[in-house]
Amino acid sequence: MEFYQITRRKWLLGLACLWLAGGWADGEEKSAGVGEYQVKAAFLYNFTQFTDWPASAFASTNAPIVIGIVGEDPFGKTMDEVVSGEVVRGRLLVLKRLGADEDLRGCHVLFISRSAKERLPAMLSQLKGSPVLTVSDLNGFGQQGGMVNLLLVNKTVKMEINQAAAEEAGLQISAKLLKLARIVKP
Repeated sequence: MEFYQITRRKWLLGLACLWLAGGWADGEEKSAGVGEYQVKAAFLYNFTQFTDWPASAFASTNAPIVIGIVGEDPFGKTMDEVVSGEVVRGRLLVLKRLGADEDLRGCHVLFISRSAKERLPAMLSQLKGSPVLTVSDLNGFGQQGGMVNLLLVNKTVKMEINQAAAEEAGLQISAKLLKLARIVKP
């Protein structure tokens, strides 16, 4: 079990290093056996390490960090494997899959899938002012009020951040992460 956890952490670190190097070419993706949503799963995991939530975002000092997926899940089992048994800042990571009509405010990181596009305005309205880091891969997500957009550009996953939306929700995104992203405004 310990070997598996070390291997998974090395895998996540490797994905983060590849991303930082900007080298996510099509040939590399196929030879490494790693796809777009495996990279995006690693991003979601890493966002838990580079985002600060207000204390009020948690029911108790040992409450878990909840990563939610709303709409059709594009990750398959990958996201389950990434969060399984992981602890960030002394908090267990928990994964929840939600319907677009459910209360989304119980999440700390929320991935809004492409299948939920039609309900996006209603979901962002429901979350307004709540300390939930909203993430998607929908074009224009940041300009519509979402916080982090993961886009595939020239076979590389790129990040856009709407820092104003995050700050309005009481979230603090690490300067290290902000340096790597393109900052967008609504």
